Amino acid sequence: MFNRFMLIVVFVPLAVILIALAVANRELVAFTLDPFNPGNPKLTLTLPLFIFLFLALAVGMVVGSLATWVKQGRYRKLARQRGAEAENLRQAISRAPAAPQGSAQGSAQTPVLPKPTT
Repeated sequence: MFNRFMLIVVFVPLAVILIALAVANRELVAFTLDPFNPGNPKLTLTLPLFIFLFLALAVGMVVGSLATWVKQGRYRKLARQRGAEAENLRQAISRAPAAPQGSAQGSAQTPVLPKPTT
C-alpha cells in the first residue's frame, strides 16, 4: 500500500516534470572543455540541453550520497564496535557456569564480563 502511495504521489509527478523539462529543452547545445578555444571540435560535445541537465542532477546525487556516506563513517564504525562488544558479551554469558540453585540470588558467583570498549 505504501509503495503504491509513493508511486502515485512522488514518482508520477516527478516523471511528468522530467518529461516536460526534456520536451522544453530539446535544442542542441555545445559543451566545451576548452575555455581558451571554444571552437575546438575534439573537446566539444553537442547534445540536447536536457541531457546535460539530467547528467548534472545525477552527478549531484552521487556526490551528495558519497559526502553523506563519508560523514556517517564514524557512526558505522561505532555500530560495528558495539556489535562486536555485544557478541563478546553474549559469548561470555553463554560460557559462564550456571549459578547453583541453592545460592542466595547468585551473589556468590557472578560471571566476570569483559570491560566495554569506548
